[in-house]
Amino acid sequence: MPRSKVTRTVSAPAPCSVDEPRPRPRAARVPVPRRTPKRYYGHGVPGIPADTLSGKLIVVEGADGSGRSTQIARLVAWLESHGHGTVQVGLKRSSLVREELERAQAGNILSRTTLSLFYATDFADQIENVILPALKAGFMVLADRYIYTLMARDIVRGIDEVWLRNLYGIALAPDVVFYLEVSPEELVQRNFAKSHALDYWESGMDLGLSRDMFDSFVQYQRLIIEQFRRLQRTYAFTIVNGDRSADEISRELQQKIATVLFGQR
Repeated sequence: MPRSKVTRTVSAPAPCSVDEPRPRPRAARVPVPRRTPKRYYGHGVPGIPADTLSGKLIVVEGADGSGRSTQIARLVAWLESHGHGTVQVGLKRSSLVREELERAQAGNILSRTTLSLFYATDFADQIENVILPALKAGFMVLADRYIYTLMARDIVRGIDEVWLRNLYGIALAPDVVFYLEVSPEELVQRNFAKSHALDYWESGMDLGLSRDMFDSFVQYQRLIIEQFRRLQRTYAFTIVNGDRSADEISRELQQKIATVLFGQR
């Protein structure tokens, strides 16, 4: 009599209570800035050799209403998303003289030399106590305006350029500088849209160009643009068309920074 066929059902082993390690996703590659030589424009800051500074100094220049703050905020987000620490600096941010300078400007009675020295002191405090230490620690330092704005303003007010170059001999030459050039007529519209007013000093009212603040603003900004174009021939910074959309400008700045700092194209 034939034997009956016996079949066995083999149960699958119970799952282990300990999760098996999962493969980690490959981390995005962080661009490493190229090491480039640093230099001061003049005598520099004593005790801080330029060759000890491993970070990068990125400067965005432009008038009020040119979009500097927007572009710097975007650059900070972009750089930090790629793993780079950032530090931000700008005009009138020194704890040493900021409040005194703001009070003095509110009175609209500063002489051109006093105004120049106030801003020079503000810059000197930041370069020694913020900018250079951050660069020495390897940070990306983003400056919302630098010595070029200060020089252009002072030259328009008749201060000797040779004296200014010596005054700002402590300044470090940035790794990359952008000047957002916006037409005076467009700047008027942007400033009115933002604050519904024009600033006394940004209108050059102390120069007596016109009794009308609107006319004085346009004339003064044209003089500033002229000086920036002249300074560009000396300091070789990049002039960017600031009349375009913020997105277009951002793409251009990021592309140029990637080329200069990381060697990417």
